[in-house]
Amino acid sequence: MNQNENIRILLVDDEKDILEIMSYNLKKEGYNVFTARDGQSAITKALDIEPQLIVLDIMMPGMDGITACQEMRKHDTLKKSVIIFLTARNEDFAQIAALESGGDDFISKPITPKVFLTKVKTYLRRFSTESSTGSSRELEFEGLTINFERYIVIREGQEILLPRKEFELLALLASKPGKVFTREEIFSKVWGNDIVVGDRTIDVHIRKIREKIGLSLIRTVKGVGYTFEIKK
Repeated sequence: MNQNENIRILLVDDEKDILEIMSYNLKKEGYNVFTARDGQSAITKALDIEPQLIVLDIMMPGMDGITACQEMRKHDTLKKSVIIFLTARNEDFAQIAALESGGDDFISKPITPKVFLTKVKTYLRRFSTESSTGSSRELEFEGLTINFERYIVIREGQEILLPRKEFELLALLASKPGKVFTREEIFSKVWGNDIVVGDRTIDVHIRKIREKIGLSLIRTVKGVGYTFEIKK
């Protein structure tokens, strides 16, 4: 049995030709591929199949990809799904909006089938590795609980919704309080050496984490990176 048959991938794009090309190449590799043509249909399909990976176009009629991503992240069953935006827009504001909506990364169009497949395999490899090596332990700091197995963060009894990459970034920093993680270390451990992400990616994720946990636990070390500080 092809192991890829257990991998569910949801492709969302309003352009039929693009969907067909991506779907064809993924199916050739044995992946279980589903498609949707708009944001609302994507949400319905995602809740039904609970895909490991969602490739989501930003610009679509009706509900756009960013709004669809925000809605998906409200559901517990989609917290661990990796959401990658597919966009022809390279402007910073579009990329930042994609990350702030709960996306993990973005892929710029146009992209060749070979490069697209390579990126998909890289994301899925990291998903598989992280899922199989997950820890059941919890970390607690100043009323904040980080549960590594359930991928949840709880503050004073209230669960906080964090997309996958925000959770992984917070968990990395919290795993070694006081240690300064360089930007290079963070890129490598959270996104992987095989994935190239924008320079603003870490900054956007850190800002969103700070907004959500409401605590001054993450400190910027100018010119170096970030550290997780516990008040003594």
